[in-house]
Amino acid sequence: MELHLIRHGQTNWNKERRAQGQSESSLTELGIDQAKDLGKRIFDHNYDAIFCSSSLRTRQTAEHAFSQKPDALAKIVYLDTLREIFLGPWEGILYDEIEKSDPDSYRHFWQEPHLFAVQGAESFLDLQNRAINQIHDIAEINHGKKIAIVSHGALIKSVICHALSKPIEELWAPPNMHNCAHSIIQYSADLKPTVTILADQPYG
Repeated sequence: MELHLIRHGQTNWNKERRAQGQSESSLTELGIDQAKDLGKRIFDHNYDAIFCSSSLRTRQTAEHAFSQKPDALAKIVYLDTLREIFLGPWEGILYDEIEKSDPDSYRHFWQEPHLFAVQGAESFLDLQNRAINQIHDIAEINHGKKIAIVSHGALIKSVICHALSKPIEELWAPPNMHNCAHSIIQYSADLKPTVTILADQPYG
């Protein structure tokens, strides 16, 4: 299976530096332009199946990215399991405020993700397990096919970590998973992953 991982475009909460998690935010005008530009970059890819986080920002991204391909739009499947890490009490709060009120957890989130443990929120390992389980389910019924997933920065980073056999401590290692970043992982028949494109750049 050839898996294409796509992050959503810029949102109003990205612009404000507000924690999003599984709360709803919408694409900015720049985010819409990023999604349209993504559509041009991936236009020649003919996906056998497209899966998308059920969040508004990913649905908007998919709709703009595939707007010139009605057949692709019609086959999109929306899944709650592809939503971003659940941040519980952080959601909707400015990161600057979180840094002041809970500096240790803020540092863990961005610098030591293996230590991140906010009550009522997912851990990064929980997120990774959720994402990988869903990808394995997709792979079981899409052997040998080209699949696209439109999702979120932390979720995609957790999948990349797994594919590169890196510990969750290295979740935020470069490159940055910028808005509408496009990555590709090749999966063998026994689900061994090989990263070939990472955030729009050749890898390996």
